[in-house]
Amino acid sequence: MSQKAYITTPIYYVNDVPHIGHAYTTIIADTMARYYRLKGYETFFLTGTDEHGQKIEEAAKARNKTPQAYADEISGKFRALWDEFEISYDKFIRTTDVEHKIGVQKAFQVMFDKGDIYKGEYEGHYCVSCETFFTDTQLVDEDKCPDCGKLTRLVKEESYFFKLSKYQEDLIKWYNNDEKCVLPKGKKNEVISFVKQGLRDLSITRTSFDWGVKLPSSMNDDKHVMYVWLDALLNYTTALGYGTDEKHMEFWPATMHLVGKDILRFHAIYWPAFLMSLGLSLPKHVAAHGWWTRNGEKMSKSKGNVVNPKEVADAYGLENFRYFMLREVPFGQDGDFSQKALMDRINSDLGNELGNLLNRIIGMSGKYSNGVVNSKDVITFHESELRAADEILKTVENNLQELQTNRYLEELWKVLSIANQAITVHEPWVKMKEGKTEQALALVALVSNILARVAILLHPIMPKTTATITKALGFEITTATYDKFIVRKSFLEEFTIEKVPPLFPRIEEELMEKSEPVVEVVAPVKAPKKEAKIESIITIDQFFETSLKIGTIVEANVLEGSDRLLKLSVDLGEGRLRQIVAGIREYYSPEALINTQVCVVANLKPATIKGLVSEGMLLAAKDKEGLCLIRPESPRKNGASIG
Repeated sequence: MSQKAYITTPIYYVNDVPHIGHAYTTIIADTMARYYRLKGYETFFLTGTDEHGQKIEEAAKARNKTPQAYADEISGKFRALWDEFEISYDKFIRTTDVEHKIGVQKAFQVMFDKGDIYKGEYEGHYCVSCETFFTDTQLVDEDKCPDCGKLTRLVKEESYFFKLSKYQEDLIKWYNNDEKCVLPKGKKNEVISFVKQGLRDLSITRTSFDWGVKLPSSMNDDKHVMYVWLDALLNYTTALGYGTDEKHMEFWPATMHLVGKDILRFHAIYWPAFLMSLGLSLPKHVAAHGWWTRNGEKMSKSKGNVVNPKEVADAYGLENFRYFMLREVPFGQDGDFSQKALMDRINSDLGNELGNLLNRIIGMSGKYSNGVVNSKDVITFHESELRAADEILKTVENNLQELQTNRYLEELWKVLSIANQAITVHEPWVKMKEGKTEQALALVALVSNILARVAILLHPIMPKTTATITKALGFEITTATYDKFIVRKSFLEEFTIEKVPPLFPRIEEELMEKSEPVVEVVAPVKAPKKEAKIESIITIDQFFETSLKIGTIVEANVLEGSDRLLKLSVDLGEGRLRQIVAGIREYYSPEALINTQVCVVANLKPATIKGLVSEGMLLAAKDKEGLCLIRPESPRKNGASIG
């Protein structure tokens, strides 16, 4: 029996059109589905739309449409975009599908018969926007939603309740027994903290509106519709046929539920509790990513800075956009979109390091051997480079399996650096002049084999680009070639390279119109009599390109052989520790730094200092009195942004 993988996005709420956050989640899910298919897993990839609830009913009414017509319109926009983005989903589910409704009603009946659902009365504050009830102590300014800040409504109505409190201890056991059930680790800790505060039973039906799934007919209670989160979460099982034709239930439990951090609570607390009640296995991973800003600012319609993913893909290329999204930010952390950052990734990472490597192979093989590449002498002349590349490739997939896509790509680019460096060091053009043809051709074959292996592992992220690369190298990317070149580490058979045009033409200027904030001049300002000398003026956009974050120093050690440097391990809330080498030994002992918080430049390009990779820089002030680290006034959450 083949191994199976089940990958899901959240089903997107049809209250607005797709934005960059939706695209980010879907691209990650698509990458994971393509990865598991590449490895030979039988894979089921689900996405879709969530279409019930009071918010949808009211939005439709405001537009003089029926809820179904409004849902059809917005759901169609999501599906059209994913099709245009060539998202490889196996099913696009809608909560208005008949089969889904039948499955939800069956689940309600099963939980009711088990004694996990009971009838009562609910009185409390309800946020229509978040489709969530809140207690008085959770509200902000007495009546505002703690999540979105909008006014809540005081609701008093008959309701059915799910015994969420019954499953509190079982949930804690799940978190404790399964280290990776919630990713990243920092988010899991937040979930555990919430559950330990105590869970209240969950209101799961409403009577004040009609746009939702009715209760099972056996309940004989037509005035109730199901609470949107019970309805929505069950899509992950109804898509596989739960309650109707259950032939695809063989894919359960889910390998990975991908969600935004704003809906993690529902997926990591409510959903597993529902599954426990239904007697179904729990998902292997629930993974929550962060939000996106634009040029350092929160996106909003009023600011006119919402990133349209189609506009970006049309301007810069879909696969370039996919690469940027997955390379730019550690999974679980908030990311920032700017055209400059995207252009830098395209020109530097993709153009200089990946595309140029293929161009060099094509050029050298054309000059030295009429395009013929043969791997027979690779081990003889380049065993050390091969060993270095394979050492990285041996563990690189662990990063992808834990959704650390940025680390995955960083490691793959280290392998590309080995190939580029080999060309610089061995200078095959000199070898040809010296008559050392075998050595020159072995270098070309080395680089070709390294590029082939990187292309296969890059394929889930950039499928069209990598297909072009490997076609030039004489093979196609399939499960068989994954097994051949990645698992068994075989070499390319003799082939004649195919010339292809440059994959990543250099981009010199921004290709999308830049949104500019409106500046109101409130009063004239007289120019100073004497012009002050101002140095290194930067724009606000340039400032926000620097990511400043709060971190806690977990370990600190003296760097042997240096009077000035300390080696620090800093927790920036990323689920891993960053190594930072800092020249502060003269002013701080290692012991004094343990468990203290510091301000870190988090998106600084890694540098090698005394043979150690340094992944950031501490902020400090220095004058004649000496140096002091800049620290938060009071403790802050690791990873909190500064600015």
